[in-house]
Amino acid sequence: MSRMVAWGVGLTVLVTAVLWLAWGRAAVLPGVTFGLLATAIQAVALRVVMPALAQPFGKLMARWGIGMGLRLGGVVVFALASAIARDDFPPLPTAFGYLGVLLPLLVMETRYLR
Repeated sequence: MSRMVAWGVGLTVLVTAVLWLAWGRAAVLPGVTFGLLATAIQAVALRVVMPALAQPFGKLMARWGIGMGLRLGGVVVFALASAIARDDFPPLPTAFGYLGVLLPLLVMETRYLR
């Protein structure tokens, strides 16, 4: 679990640096905020699904669904932030901050679930 968080923080720094180079200083806040949000969501989702690995398939799928719901909640937060505070959270840097961290962590999750 702590390795997942460390990867998430590292990805957040990397994605934010790329966003800063592409969009300038205005992209730093969305990169950091949504990169860390993606890391937190992924850590919670992994914590939810891990205990169900040895349980029947139905329980595993229920917990997996909770994790996917959390990730979808992050998309909702992105949409709200971009709609309400567009100056602070421009849509493209904010989306790249969230997805640029969440998607690699989601792929890495398969290693934890083996």
